[in-house]
Amino acid sequence: MRSRRAVPAIALAALLGASTPAVADQRADPLRESVDGLVRAGFPGVVAYARDGARERRLSAGVADTATGEPATGWHRFRIARNTKAFTATVLLRLVGEGELSLVDTVAELLPGVLRGDGYRPELITPRRLLDHTSGYDPADTPEFFAPYLERGDRAHVIPPREVVRRAGAHGPAFAPGERTGYSNTNYLLAGMIIERITGRSVVTEIRERILRPLGLHRTTFPINDPRIAGPHLHGYDLAGTDLTVFSPSYDWTAGTMISTVDDLARFQRALLTGELLAPEQRRRLLGSVGDGYGLGLERVELPCGGETSVAAIGGTGGGPGYSSVALTTEDGRRQLVLAATVFDRAADLSHEPGRRPWPVAPMAPVLAALCG
Repeated sequence: MRSRRAVPAIALAALLGASTPAVADQRADPLRESVDGLVRAGFPGVVAYARDGARERRLSAGVADTATGEPATGWHRFRIARNTKAFTATVLLRLVGEGELSLVDTVAELLPGVLRGDGYRPELITPRRLLDHTSGYDPADTPEFFAPYLERGDRAHVIPPREVVRRAGAHGPAFAPGERTGYSNTNYLLAGMIIERITGRSVVTEIRERILRPLGLHRTTFPINDPRIAGPHLHGYDLAGTDLTVFSPSYDWTAGTMISTVDDLARFQRALLTGELLAPEQRRRLLGSVGDGYGLGLERVELPCGGETSVAAIGGTGGGPGYSSVALTTEDGRRQLVLAATVFDRAADLSHEPGRRPWPVAPMAPVLAALCG
């Protein structure tokens, strides 16, 4: 059994630990300054949607493409990485509300024969333990796994979800089910497989028909193997400035493959948190699951707002080749920020070297400026 990190690549705790609260700044527009500051710090492009009550703002800075100099705008698409998980969890919770399965069913029953590997106990792993990252399933995020993309330069390389699950299973569990929390994309690949087995339809269809179409999220897509981003989009980069925009999403599937805009992602999160997408019982389960850490597709964090003041926020962050993103709403629902910044260095993230970060600076200053008030 190998020791695994219990936090996502761009975890809120890590971001906060690397940030300095800027909300006490008396400049006329600290949010505008903080977005511009990320570009000055080394992100080629930054776009953001911010809401305070009914007031909405859209901000952008830098360029969408360093090769052409095209300005970045809020209408450009980007890869949302782990923010995909909230879409997957929403569909699964909808199926629970419809009586198609229970959160305490077992993976042994729902996906017979899928979980293989020494030490795994599929009879003890439930959909709830997949969604809140307490299953113990290995994430398989190693330099060897990403070698075809990052070392051999085959950015279109396809690793199907079942192959990811197989490789993760070969490592053995990180811990016993329910013993603790350990962030793993594999959990959400298994959740996607459950959705497809229960519905008899592709998870892409389920997300489109249950979420994207009803909410009018026309700029949000769920690619399977296509390494390119269709339509106007931000280009994503590593720390050296290498363009990582073309990158196969196959291995991330229901854990992190979706593409969206800041407006679409903000609309989805509002609908999710206000109950537009879930029945009252399922919304209660969703919000009740979020303590100071992971819930059912979301996480909660206390944002330091200067002095002894803090604000609780719910949502998530995303970090994948070329793109960093944040989607957070204050617990009272009043303030919201969705932000995309165009650097995430997967190789740096995989190195696990102390002090080595996947971005020029942690992109949290705009979050504090927007949500602390």
